[in-house]
Amino acid sequence: MPSTPEPGASESADEEEPWLTGHQVAKVWPVRAHYLPNVAHRADVRVRTFGGESRGTYGAAPTYHRYHPGDVRRAAVAIAEGRVGIPSKWRTDTPKGRRAEYWEGFAFSLACSVWLAAGLLMVGLLIYALVS
Repeated sequence: MPSTPEPGASESADEEEPWLTGHQVAKVWPVRAHYLPNVAHRADVRVRTFGGESRGTYGAAPTYHRYHPGDVRRAAVAIAEGRVGIPSKWRTDTPKGRRAEYWEGFAFSLACSVWLAAGLLMVGLLIYALVS
């Protein structure tokens, strides 16, 4: 049985594979994209995080994660066998997870539609005020 390296172990430059993006990991794991960093932590997957620096008054920059490909493959087997404790709401292969993903998408679409309608109403009122 092959041994897995420690999460903090480094690799030599000649054997290092390109680290995976969240989008690539979401295709391998049955986990909703938002929860990938949490599941990676639970499965002892090495993660490189960058971004997130403060922008002062304007909040923070987005945070990006890259996942070690060997650890992702190892964790995919552990997740499939149920050895990693993942809440059903985080998964894409459970009814509860699919339902949560649907309703979050629906709420986002509804909010965008309301903002768009409010913007169009404001433009319409502005044009009406200028014409009359």
